[in-house]
Amino acid sequence: KMRTEVIEGNNTKPSAPLLAQRYPRMVTKDGHSTLQMDGAQGKGLAYLKDAWGILMDMRWRWMMLVFSASFVLHWLVFAVLWYLLAEMNGDLDIDHDSPPENHTICVKYITSFTAAFSFSLETQLTIGYGTMFPSGDCPSAIALLAIQMVLGLMLEAFITGAFVAKIARPKNRALSIRFTYSAVVTHREGKPYLMFQVANTRPSPLTSVRISAVLYEERENGQLYQTSVDFHLDSITSEDCPFFIFPLTYYHSLTPSSPLAILLQREAHHHFELVVFLSATQEGTGETCQRRTSYLPSEILLHHHFASMLARGAKGEYQIKMENFDKTIPELPTADSKSSKRTDMEIRINGQHIDSFQICETRLAE
Repeated sequence: KMRTEVIEGNNTKPSAPLLAQRYPRMVTKDGHSTLQMDGAQGKGLAYLKDAWGILMDMRWRWMMLVFSASFVLHWLVFAVLWYLLAEMNGDLDIDHDSPPENHTICVKYITSFTAAFSFSLETQLTIGYGTMFPSGDCPSAIALLAIQMVLGLMLEAFITGAFVAKIARPKNRALSIRFTYSAVVTHREGKPYLMFQVANTRPSPLTSVRISAVLYEERENGQLYQTSVDFHLDSITSEDCPFFIFPLTYYHSLTPSSPLAILLQREAHHHFELVVFLSATQEGTGETCQRRTSYLPSEILLHHHFASMLARGAKGEYQIKMENFDKTIPELPTADSKSSKRTDMEIRINGQHIDSFQICETRLAE
């Protein structure tokens, strides 16, 4: 268990765990929600009404099982109907090679349930081996044949559409978008900023990239309080980034009015979670994809900055070093930062000394 001591001057006092993860997260690092809905009325009926959405959310192994089972069930149902038709018509107990003169066979050579299942399968898949075939003089056989073909085509169209929609859905494109595991608090031009990076790991660019973030803070009454947190990209004035092919760094200014300013101070013990949403448009299809992640207090590093990923190749071309994507470097206090009024604190984690950090009272607190 992590133990933290805050030493200010000569006074030593124990404090709460330093940015410790004391609560389960609401959104996982790969963007999945961990919330559970209990006691909802009509939950099962609502699921059945959204059958298409259920199929899209299924894992591939369950989707393949559902599709295979639907075909087999379709063949079995009509195999039973073909067998009942043969039994009601008296085709099971006669010789199909030499039938009575006053008897019309509905389907040739259906003499058992196995033969009926084989005929149902051949009819649905339009195999047509030529041994079994319906008689044109049996209206019941023609009607049942038409019903099976219509329902079979509808089933095939539904399954084919579901496969295409699942393969081409934008969610798969969003899997190539990566967020840094940790966010950092660093100083630029003497001002503190909360920063994180996001990378597009595929060579195909994304357009109209938009970042939004929501701060979820658990209050004493057990309620989750939501606050919007603004992030910007360098000096781009528009809300959208028009081109996303190399890693981007987003900033949030930790001004006194920022909802994160007080929470990031060492005296703050409230649990919070910063959920980040990225929406982008695929250049080839025009579809919108979304990627999510979250940052807990333990994943926000104070006085760090990200390692550089941009380099030059032998021919002068730009290269991205993705091995530095999650690397952070501790910051050293600058001369400008020492001139501001600060509170110096020495941090010991599990009894071991780490680099001292400073909270700029003029920047992070009113």
